[in-house]
Amino acid sequence: MPHDLPLKIGAALPVAWIETYRDWLFDEDRDLEVQGFADAEVLDGNWQDKAETVRRLLDGFGGRLGIHGPFWGLPLDSRDPLIQDAVSKRMVQGVTVCEAIGATHMVVHSPFTPWHHNNDPLFANAAQTTAECVHDTLGAAVRQAETAGVVLVIENIADKDVSARVRLAESFDSPAVRVSIDTGHAHLAHGSQDAPPVDYFVSAAGEMLSHVHLQDADGYADRHWAIGEGTICWHQVFRAIAALETSPRLVLELKDPRGIPASMAYLTGAGLAR
Repeated sequence: MPHDLPLKIGAALPVAWIETYRDWLFDEDRDLEVQGFADAEVLDGNWQDKAETVRRLLDGFGGRLGIHGPFWGLPLDSRDPLIQDAVSKRMVQGVTVCEAIGATHMVVHSPFTPWHHNNDPLFANAAQTTAECVHDTLGAAVRQAETAGVVLVIENIADKDVSARVRLAESFDSPAVRVSIDTGHAHLAHGSQDAPPVDYFVSAAGEMLSHVHLQDADGYADRHWAIGEGTICWHQVFRAIAALETSPRLVLELKDPRGIPASMAYLTGAGLAR
């Protein structure tokens, strides 16, 4: 059933910042997304030590835990089997990290851009071809995630179409694939590509929405500002989230984690979050 405001929110944090916000996270069992397992040098190095640090810092943690998966230079929709194999390896590594720290969500990046929105209608079966390439690339990670109890959430990056990645997630017909929304990315698409406003992205995702990155922006760049510093219509965004039957993970993803107290002050003052 729909939820009453205010909604409980958590944060996406680098490992080095977990201890700073430990009491805030633990006291309310807030959702946490761990950053720091996306880079090649980490995944090809001794990432197990970092995972052990996370387990130690989160001993007794009762909130929902996830990570941001690998994404640098890793397209999900490549048609080249060699590229697909490389990206698949990284995605599987990300799910393996989730297993190691007890995480149950991993953020992956949407393949869709304004080019797809404007040009796919010109090519027969373009959307189907993109979906097939993504299935080939993510298939191994999805199968592992299903066994491990991990959900891959597809985050809008340059998406102009509010529904394309929702249809992509649905095409897997798997509980291990859902949708994420980054509010700043959606606002950037709204401001620079004439995409709908952020709350439309929420409504379009509907019950497939499992995760939200909360960041403020100006509609021109990917700012990751503290909430209240930009121009997003937060009342409409939170009303749209509250209207959902599900309870997506809501995490502040700020360029500077020191902006969390100010973001919370803004949202609690507005009666939107706690």
